[in-house]
Amino acid sequence: MIGKTMKAIRIHEFGGPEVLKYEDVPMPEVKPGEVLVRVKAIGINPPDWYLRDGYKALPPEWRPQVPFPLILGTDISGVVEAVSDDVQGFAVGDEVYSMVRFFSVGESRAYAQYVSVPVQDLALKPRGTDHIQAAGAPMSLLTVWQFMVEVGHDAPNPLQPERHEPVPLKDRRVVVNGAAGGVGHFAVQVAKLKGAYVIAIASGRHEALLRDLGADQVIDYTRTPPEDVVRDADLVLDTLGGAASRRFLSTLKRGGALFPVFPLGFNADDEAEELGITVSTAQVRSSGAQLARLAPLLADGMLKTVIDSTYPLAAARQAHERAAKGHIQGKIVLTVD
Repeated sequence: MIGKTMKAIRIHEFGGPEVLKYEDVPMPEVKPGEVLVRVKAIGINPPDWYLRDGYKALPPEWRPQVPFPLILGTDISGVVEAVSDDVQGFAVGDEVYSMVRFFSVGESRAYAQYVSVPVQDLALKPRGTDHIQAAGAPMSLLTVWQFMVEVGHDAPNPLQPERHEPVPLKDRRVVVNGAAGGVGHFAVQVAKLKGAYVIAIASGRHEALLRDLGADQVIDYTRTPPEDVVRDADLVLDTLGGAASRRFLSTLKRGGALFPVFPLGFNADDEAEELGITVSTAQVRSSGAQLARLAPLLADGMLKTVIDSTYPLAAARQAHERAAKGHIQGKIVLTVD
């Protein structure tokens, strides 16, 4: 691979979408324990633009130091191009998908024509799904699964001292805030799959989609504040999180749980304790094993990736501009020729 180049999106400084540059870069070499994947599609996720911006939402002491130039991204679907001699279970030509090296800031390098992937992060692509659908799934679906079903790793959570513990979903009332987004639309499906009564919160234009995905009730937050009408919920998964998660405490029964995906800014722990409500968050981590277990659910249509829009890799700037407008329905995906 020495001397070969590929196309990739790199940043040379932090900033807005304009810092994303389509460039020739060295092709990665396959190291022990790795597989080289020829990328067909790339799912974009909030950590991509958090890193692009320099993690401005984090306290300065938490902001990671990364070397420039830097290739963004974690989620890929593609075809195995080469396999390290010590890797078993994958062969050249296999169709695969992955969330690559997360959480290792700046090391995933997915916005590219080729990506080297640690074998433990890799799984065979769900059969019958195309690369766009497969690339849209890994981070969002793993986030939902690790929050709601099975953490699946022992990595410490830097955002809270105790281990995150999912709660039972069968026959429970589960509220999903931001239900039409990348994480939210999978949360609706997983909760329903596990036997919950699902209350989805989103703008009214998403109602038909959310009903199709299994939501039992849809609340249009642009017309009705959900905290005014929801009561006795067992679990709220707030995909938006932040300080505004506090409003969901009144929607939960004693013994219920509030899971903010983005917990920074939440400062109502004392109130939650008085109400008998558990507040907990998880830090999603790469897991080829979990993706392998989830693949049949995607293959059989029991879970599906909703695609908001697609852009060619060279138009990553436009994809990030679309993300900045918000109100995303499902996932934004880059395609690689």
